[in-house]
Amino acid sequence: MTPKAEESSGPRLDERITGALVGAAVGDALGGPVEGYSPDQILQRHGGRVHGVVGPWNGDAWRTARPIAPYHKGDGHVTDDTLMTHALVRVYARVRDHLDAHSIADHLVPDLMANPRWIPELESEALLLHRLFLAEKWLVARLHYGHVDPREAGVGNIVNCGAAMYMAPVGLVNAADPRAAYAEALDIAGAHQSSYGREAAGVFAAAVAAACAPGATPESVVSTCLSLAKDGTRTAIEKTCEAAGAHTDFESALAPLREAIAPYDTVGPDYRRPSLGARRPSRLHAIEELPIALAMLLIARGDYRRAVLGAVNYGRDCDSIATMAGALSGALGSPVPEDWSKTVAEASRLDLWEPPRTLTEVTREIHARDVDRRRAHEAAFAALEGRPCSD
Repeated sequence: MTPKAEESSGPRLDERITGALVGAAVGDALGGPVEGYSPDQILQRHGGRVHGVVGPWNGDAWRTARPIAPYHKGDGHVTDDTLMTHALVRVYARVRDHLDAHSIADHLVPDLMANPRWIPELESEALLLHRLFLAEKWLVARLHYGHVDPREAGVGNIVNCGAAMYMAPVGLVNAADPRAAYAEALDIAGAHQSSYGREAAGVFAAAVAAACAPGATPESVVSTCLSLAKDGTRTAIEKTCEAAGAHTDFESALAPLREAIAPYDTVGPDYRRPSLGARRPSRLHAIEELPIALAMLLIARGDYRRAVLGAVNYGRDCDSIATMAGALSGALGSPVPEDWSKTVAEASRLDLWEPPRTLTEVTREIHARDVDRRRAHEAAFAALEGRPCSD
């Protein structure tokens, strides 16, 4: 590759993987302490918008304050979004090839159940299973104890962003091939989710893969999502991103974005008191987190800091929204502020840069296998047509 071509292609693979995974973790940590609240509540609590790492909503009373206790959200602590993302990276490191629903049963579930790790929000070492929300504990109940077919285990679970929130590694392994990322994530997520929760996992992975493509822009990422997304997920992305087009800063967009996503979000206006129709399968609805993350990416024009802060100050499930916005802007090549990443790594007692190194190595191995498989198929197809295969 010539120097000019290299310059035009943007960040290298390793830089995009690092940007996506570190960016997702930092977004997660920034969003954690204000998760579940509205933009107005956040404004009142912090005397303005959140501009970086902040402390727990209830200050020193976090240990007992409901509904947060016993989790220490804030002060740079990552949540289950990042812990599950890193767990999926470990599965890729073990399998060293593309994953499917059986990989989740065979490798991810045992990791959740058997390997104590430092849990920042608990300030102690514990099984990851003990930190997970009920929708993620479902993996263990269905796959380990219920022995359900992994491809169907997600049926019956709460339909939420639980599978989508940790699908960035799937997009990175399939960097610049969004259709492949979509298909792989749908397969993986079948062990965890159904309906629009599973669809969101596929579309988010595709978005990350699209963000890794040379010359990618926020607009090209959204266009890719619209070309792949189905049913209510597609419509929710379309309407939310249309609303984003009228704004150049997140402050003016907060209310219009909520209004745009409301017809497709089943949770309802009070995030902590879901409606009776919340989180049920539907072809007309979508999770809230992915469309809002894409909208914030557009408003920020791909800038990491602006996209993540927009996601954080949106409130509601803002740790997951910021995780997604951080992964996408990081994959596009927008740098993660060093002071944020350093603070989050130290506070969470995590090496945020080891998972990207591991996934980069594995991604290169998988790509080499993909090339060999593709060439073998090309040769076989050429033979079927009675003609030699071109090199």
